Order: sequence, then C-alpha cells, then structure tokens
Amino acid sequence: MNLNNIRNFSIIAHIDHGKSTLADRMLEITKTIPERKMRDQMLDTMELEQERGITIKMQPVTMKYTYHGNRGNIQKMTGVSAQKINSAIDNTHNKPEDGEYTLNLIDTPGHIDFSYEVSRALRAVEGSLLLVDATQGVQAQTLTTLQMAQEAGLTIIPVLTKVDSPLARIDEVRDEVVRLLDVNPSDVFLVSGKTGEGVKDLLDALVEKIEPPREIIPNTDSMRALVFDFEYSNHKGVIIYVRLMDGKVKKGDQLIFGTSRKKFFALDVGVFKPDAQSTGELSAGEIGYIVTGIKEAKVAQVGDTVTLFKNQLETLDGYKEPTPVVWASVYPESTDDFELLKTALGRLQLSDSSLSFEEEVSGTMGRGFRIGCLGMLHLEIIGERLQREFHLDLIITSPSVTYEVMKKNGEMLTVYSAALFPDHGDVALVEEPWIEIKIITPAEYLGGIMNLLYEHEAEASDTISFGDGRTQLIINMPLRELMRNFFDELKSVSSGYASISYEINQMRTADVTRMDILVAEEIVPAFTRIVSIRRAEAEAQEAVEKLYKVLPRQMFMVKIQAKVMGRIVASRKLSALKKDVTAKLYGGDITRKMK
Repeated sequence: MNLNNIRNFSIIAHIDHGKSTLADRMLEITKTIPERKMRDQMLDTMELEQERGITIKMQPVTMKYTYHGNRGNIQKMTGVSAQKINSAIDNTHNKPEDGEYTLNLIDTPGHIDFSYEVSRALRAVEGSLLLVDATQGVQAQTLTTLQMAQEAGLTIIPVLTKVDSPLARIDEVRDEVVRLLDVNPSDVFLVSGKTGEGVKDLLDALVEKIEPPREIIPNTDSMRALVFDFEYSNHKGVIIYVRLMDGKVKKGDQLIFGTSRKKFFALDVGVFKPDAQSTGELSAGEIGYIVTGIKEAKVAQVGDTVTLFKNQLETLDGYKEPTPVVWASVYPESTDDFELLKTALGRLQLSDSSLSFEEEVSGTMGRGFRIGCLGMLHLEIIGERLQREFHLDLIITSPSVTYEVMKKNGEMLTVYSAALFPDHGDVALVEEPWIEIKIITPAEYLGGIMNLLYEHEAEASDTISFGDGRTQLIINMPLRELMRNFFDELKSVSSGYASISYEINQMRTADVTRMDILVAEEIVPAFTRIVSIRRAEAEAQEAVEKLYKVLPRQMFMVKIQAKVMGRIVASRKLSALKKDVTAKLYGGDITRKMK
C-alpha cells in the first residue's frame, strides 16, 4: 500500500467528552460498518464499557475514506474565506491528491486511571484529534492527554464536540482552545457526534493535516513492528496488535519477539473493521493484528518489537513500564476457586498489561492474590471483570498504597498490604507516595474545595485563572487521601463542575499507623487499613459503626472493636440472639383456652 494514502490517528479527550460517539459517526460516513449492524458505542466491545458509558480499553479500527479536497465544506463550517483555506492547505507538509485513503483510528479511554492505554496508542500514530466538550470547556484530563500527545510529537487537530447542544458555549470554549494550543480560531473544528454535523469536514482535515507514515529503514527485506497491545484467544493463542514500522509481513512468515526471543509463525494477519478481518498481509504504516498461536504467558509484552526471524532488525524503543499505585488483596469466597482465580488473573493480564498480581496467604482468609492497579476505577473494573467474565465470588480488601517503612532496628520494608504494616512501637520512619493534582473548577466553588483540601491533608502550590470564571488549582496530596472518597467529595462540593487529573510525584514522610478491626476479639486482616494518626479515632468509630449495622447477630454476644497504636479506640457489642420459651405463656393466650 502507498504510504502517502495512510493516515494513523487517535482520539484523546477528558472522560465523557464524546470520543466513542464521534467514532460511531466516522464509521457510518466511511461505511466501515453496515447501517443495520450499527449501535451506540460501536468500538466499546466490553459489556462494562457499554453499561457505564466509558471507554476502558483502546480499540483500533481501519476505515476507507474517499477524499475529494472538500475545501468548500471547510469554508462553510468555519466561515473562513476560500483564499485563506486554499493557502493553509497548500502550505501543509502533505498536499493530498483526490482518491481513497486508509484511516487507522485508535479510540482511547478518557479516565486518568487508563492514561497508560492512551500513552501506548499515541506511539502508534502520527496525529491526534483533541476533543473538547463545547458545554464543559477544557478539563483537567484534557491538559494531561494534550501534554502526552505533544511530547510524542503528534499533529494535534482541535475539535469542539456537542456543538448541537442548547448548552454549548461555542465561542467561549473555542477561545480557551485557541489560547491553549496557540492556533487560529479557524483551526478549531466544530462537530456533533450525535447529528454528524461537521464530521465529514473533519475527515477531510485528517487527510490534509496529518503526516503520512514513513519507514525508518526504507526498502528493507525484513519487517519490524511495534506491539502496542494484545489479547488472548482460547483457540488462536496470543493475538498481538501491531503498528508496522518497516517492510511487510505475510501469513506464514516466521517471526521472533525482540525481548523474549520466542519464535513463532504468523498464523493469520489482518486489520480491524472493527472486528478482526484477515487480509493475509500488512505493510509499513499499517495497523493490524498478527495471530501467534502462542499459549504461554509472559511471552508477548507491550512495547516489544516483532521482526522476521531470517533477517532480524534492531528492536524499537519500547514503553515505560506501568507502575501500580493502588494495591488490594483478592480472595475467593470458596477455597476451591483458588486455581480458577489464578487462571482468571492470568487471562486478564493478557488483555490488561498494567495489571500485576502475586500470591499471598492469610491465616483467616486463606490463599489469595495481592493485585496492583493504576487507580481506584481500575481496581473496581478488575473486580467487576473477575466476577462477570469468570463467575467468581470474591472478597476484595480495602485498597492500600506502597509505604517505605524503616523499623527501629534499622530494617527497611516495602509494605504493599495494610495487614503487613509493622506495629506502631516498631516503626521509626514511614514514607508514602504523594501526587500532584490539577483541578479545574468554576471560581465560586473555590471556598468549599479549599476546606475539602484541608480535610485531605493537601497543599495548594499554584493557582491559574482561565479568565472565563474558571480556575486551575495545582495541589500536592498523599495518594492514600485520594483513595478516601476524594473524587466523590470533590464532585459533591463543586456541584459536579470540577474536573481532576493527577500524576505520581515523590515520596514524603507520613504520619500514619495501622488500624486493626477485631470481630469476636480476633483480628480480621481484610478490614485492616493504614490511617492518618490525626484521623485515627474518627475512622475507627466509622468502621465499627458500619460493621455493627451490617454483621448478623449470633447465638452469642459479639464484640466489634477497632485497635490503633496498641489500644482499643472504638467498640460496639452485638447482642446475642435468644429464644424466649415463655413468650406465649401469659393469661390471654389462645392456646391456653384450646388446652
């Protein structure tokens, strides 16, 4: 295939800004999917994605689009003179000719927990559509994804979505985008994923503005491809998603992984439309899949290079390994399901390379696994998938972060699980991860947000005014406080208008201790958590009250206690059930008259 007729791009935006809806309209206009098969969120294939209305996993798709140099429509949409449009198009790096183009789209998630998915997608493309909701304006995650795209050196095309909404603030939001990207107002495209308005003009702009891919080593006899994702099939083994950088690959070629050095034959080669469609061959610049037939774990890795075995090329630069920031322990309710849980986690890791897990044993809970995730939503999604896709009944402990603990005897510990945190009397120093958070909010909610930040031990480091009644706060906060319902409380105090993004910053000294929950005077490790010393008593009371309302009564009295720093700081007694055998032996009972 002619490289000049290929355009590779992704869609990036804040969560719920209409990425998947815009992708649906593109699939319709390019007739990639027959009208009778279309549904909402076509690229969101998981049941959870469709239920929640969010994208969790990136999804590539190949579209064919016939370009006719549609300058008149661009003029109509933007109101810019034809002379200026012609000049802008003629000055671009690629002066496209009329004809059929292959558009390879990678739809990416918008939530901050899945930013690793976005970073991988950006390495496989040359351009990106930056979507901004015309009703909400630039949000915190918009800035984060934009920075990632700019660092990757991509061509950015700014797009305002939901312009058909009666709540759209087109002029104000366009001005925000113009200031953010330092572009002309005419460079910002106005589209509606719901009605399809402006989408065809946007497709023309993709052809005109985004560079065609280029081979790193032209005219090579070998092949080199970057693995940006993979999935596992019971019948086909590992299926790798690749972007071909050099040469071409055909069905039947013998290939080798650059890192694991595992050899395999390409059992099938093809593209996504959006279902896998075999083509028998992929060439440089294209995005598609290769069926490996490998059924071993840890062979395929995201960021690895695949090349021809008989004529091997150097491996490409890979990706930065994802670092789990939230940890939780997962145990099967039935000990018989341990092996099934182990298999399920292995399968999930094949489709979600940012998940990590290792086996652990608890005296009361039995055998289970400690899993590492990229955030609270990621942890929630993993739990849901284990229960739905593998029909497992699970016990998931309270999430924790990584602590570096120095004991009084000089021993250094890295603690992932709250139950393994040393006793308070043995601890000399504790360090915990802090994060830098960016919050964008209307100015009238600043007072409430500042009170919230105090409650969560946060430090405000900078304030930037957007000049349209909105302010960006840059704050530093312990990661453990982010997990203490910070998202929900922020949305509540800002009436849902505040948006947030964060990144891991550095380790700092922590004033924390372990809180144990005792039921019938026995410690339950699943309820153990690390708490701030200044909030220890309040958290203990809250935990005990919650358990008191939930636990069923027994035939004996049960104590529910919270223990902090070697002493009981909260306690409730769950009274015993009793059978009152004399309940019916009073004078007016009907059974006495019957006797």
